Amino acid sequence: MKSTNPFTSLFGRSPFKPMQQHMRLVADCAAEVPPLFEALIEGNAAKIEAQKNKIFELEHAADGLKNDLRDHLPRSLLMPVDRRDLLEVLGMQDSIADTAQDIAGLLVERKMEVPPGMAEPLMKLVNRCVDTCEQAHKVIEELDELVEMGFRGREAAQVEEMVTALSKIEDETDVMGMELSRRLFAQEDTMKPVSVMFWYQLIQWIGDLADYAEKVGDRLRLLIAR
Repeated sequence: MKSTNPFTSLFGRSPFKPMQQHMRLVADCAAEVPPLFEALIEGNAAKIEAQKNKIFELEHAADGLKNDLRDHLPRSLLMPVDRRDLLEVLGMQDSIADTAQDIAGLLVERKMEVPPGMAEPLMKLVNRCVDTCEQAHKVIEELDELVEMGFRGREAAQVEEMVTALSKIEDETDVMGMELSRRLFAQEDTMKPVSVMFWYQLIQWIGDLADYAEKVGDRLRLLIAR
């Protein structure tokens, strides 16, 4: 559909499509995290390494697109949104991919064994956190339509609902993360202290996937509010 927003004809290159492309790469990166943990539970070192490589490749591609977008983001005063606001959204998107990379790196660099009774709740947490990333992806896919409609009207209301749903999913991951941490600490006397420390860090990073996804939605909600 041809743009109805007069602002979009005033710049040569719109930043909104690349923002969406970046988020697609980020979502793809996050989607590789559950198979990574499935491989960990199976004790399949080769599969862990293969998943790590996929995540690193996607994160690298996302980084390249992020840097290109930052270098070419218009500085015009006639942009429909503030440049700093877009950079904040981009930064939150990028943090999702960075976190996935951190998780993958740790699972390859250090031999991790899933503590007894934690495999099932661990996978539930991982999958639900990835759900938040996918929901954030869906929200960002509406960005160009939001711009077309001037961040108003039915499109804005729909995005508000999507962001609210995103926040609810993230709340679920908080509860799941706390429960998984309690399970970890309940058996810390039978584990090496350093293993407890690394597992606690890993649980925090898994939760960070959801936290950053929620922040993507929150930043977009602020754009609507302005």
